[in-house]
Amino acid sequence: MSAHTDETKTNKTQRPWHIVIVGGSLGGLCSGVALKQRGFNTTILERNPTNLLHNQGAGIVAGGDTNAFFEEYDRTGRQFAVPSERRLYLDQAGKVIHEEANKQYMTSWDLAYYMLRANYDGTKSEYCTAPVPQAGDGIIDYRYGSTVTSFNEEGDGIRIYYDRADEGKESILCDLLIGADGPSSTVRKILYPDIQRRYAGYCVVRGTVPEGEASPEAQKAFVNRFTFFHAEGIQYLAYTIPGVDGTMEPGSRLINFVWYTNFPEGSDELDLVMTDREGKRRRITIPPGQMRPEAWNMVKERAKGRLPPQMSEMVSKTKQPFVQAVTDVITPYNSFANRKVFLVGDALAGFRPHTVASTSQAAFDVMTLVDYLEGKTDHAEFVRRTMEYARLVQDRGVKMGDRSQFEQLPLQEYIDDRNKASTKRSEDVYPEWTQVRA
Repeated sequence: MSAHTDETKTNKTQRPWHIVIVGGSLGGLCSGVALKQRGFNTTILERNPTNLLHNQGAGIVAGGDTNAFFEEYDRTGRQFAVPSERRLYLDQAGKVIHEEANKQYMTSWDLAYYMLRANYDGTKSEYCTAPVPQAGDGIIDYRYGSTVTSFNEEGDGIRIYYDRADEGKESILCDLLIGADGPSSTVRKILYPDIQRRYAGYCVVRGTVPEGEASPEAQKAFVNRFTFFHAEGIQYLAYTIPGVDGTMEPGSRLINFVWYTNFPEGSDELDLVMTDREGKRRRITIPPGQMRPEAWNMVKERAKGRLPPQMSEMVSKTKQPFVQAVTDVITPYNSFANRKVFLVGDALAGFRPHTVASTSQAAFDVMTLVDYLEGKTDHAEFVRRTMEYARLVQDRGVKMGDRSQFEQLPLQEYIDDRNKASTKRSEDVYPEWTQVRA
């Protein structure tokens, strides 16, 4: 591990650094895996009360940085994603009205999660074989049931205070703290108490259907395709993802659908769709299996006569739908406490899902942070690159979402928006307003 030399660390001993990562989902695990393999000792603090997170039932469009991360750091050796060869756009009757070649890769949250856990702490599962540790790896510690409450500088390090489920209050002293705890980040709330997630005026309804249960018409539209539909107040897209335990076997995979539909803030329909089976009004997410039957019936009624038949079929056949309120949040900066606290991924900027860039942002932020910690780039470059990307894509997502949900535009404009979102990060142009000077 290269010596890191900024003004706060110049006199540090040569012992391996200890880095605490808050958040044990994809962003936190990307941080843990990369830092472990670079020789840093790490502790992950995850608030979930059980060792494994619940399957979120979601598909992921694996962008360039996501693929680059897994190519660099995955030791399981298994296939990560399903290729999608073409993009299709349907009209309301289900007819293809636009088609173009555009290869992308699609995976699932659960496969990514279990591959990362296998690489981080050797978690065993049916998804992959856990690799054995290698010489030079850092020491790891995954602590679930750990809810961070505060932190402060202590000498050359950071002391983090957290509540441990059934074990009371604890603290841990480390060299660096990484906030990778998602768009509702506790670390960000401690740093910026006034920054809150803002509801965008619509929700995303998601679900999956086994590939083999789809009709021939639906398979033709969605298998190895990235397929879209636009109408007033609606965007719907679907694609193929790995199946149970990450299988890539044709016929055994899943068709994943993502349906954006408007629910005005304060409306009875929003309250209905965001209230779970126990009667709790949730602000952000109704997890799989927690939708009330009357809420799901209301959503299915929306599909009738408004969606293409192949897409309406997916809504009717899914067994575990879930709903997420679409929100906006972004932090003005990502480096704090004399360069000892950092925000990465959704904790830095929560992108709207239209950007299909959330996982890629986490991967990019982590890889750029590792370059900084190893002395391959300086602090100013780390801040510039990660902040300009966060600002550009967060703004792009707001514009894409608002145009999709609240404007009626020619199809070509929606196609152009989607193609712009697929621009390689290295080819994006970053205007002056995206720049942050460290």
